[in-house]
Amino acid sequence: MADIALLTQLIEPEAKALGFELVRVKMYGGTSDPTLQVMAERPDTRQLNIDDCADLSRRISDVMDALEEQGRDPIDHAYRLEVSSPGIDRPLTRLKDFADWAGHEARITLAEKLNGRKQFKGDLAGVEGDTVIIVDGEEVRHELPFSGIEDAKLVMTDRLIAATVPLSVEGAEEVYYQDAPEQDGATTEGRH
Repeated sequence: MADIALLTQLIEPEAKALGFELVRVKMYGGTSDPTLQVMAERPDTRQLNIDDCADLSRRISDVMDALEEQGRDPIDHAYRLEVSSPGIDRPLTRLKDFADWAGHEARITLAEKLNGRKQFKGDLAGVEGDTVIIVDGEEVRHELPFSGIEDAKLVMTDRLIAATVPLSVEGAEEVYYQDAPEQDGATTEGRH
């Protein structure tokens, strides 16, 4: 199992050197298709284009290759590297994400039950200290400790689509602004 904290420490400086903010570092795919997923964004646009993804992918690959040559490879088996923009229905991984996306619908899962529940869905209402505020469909306010959040992501809605205009639609055959199918951000992949 890869040490995500160590991988984050190795990858974050590479993202920052390019002017990006790291959104998430995650391993998935198990033993059949191990994948190191890195999500990053430009602070001003909250997106990356394909060239940004390629630049970050090369920097991460260079760091991992150098560590492997030194016998200090943080991932001791073959894996795929996937560098991407967070996409429209992005994961919410940082406390600031919950404040920045206030007013949009989210789905949040806690690691442990709070008041008999682990899952919450509703509109984000910001943060208070280290507490995430979400208001469900019945207008009930829930205060969730950020440290207890296991998984969170925005829910695809017309309101969210309207708020996330793409950087460029150059080369796109069609652009959907309402009732759009699920869209991912720009992605580049490579094998290691």
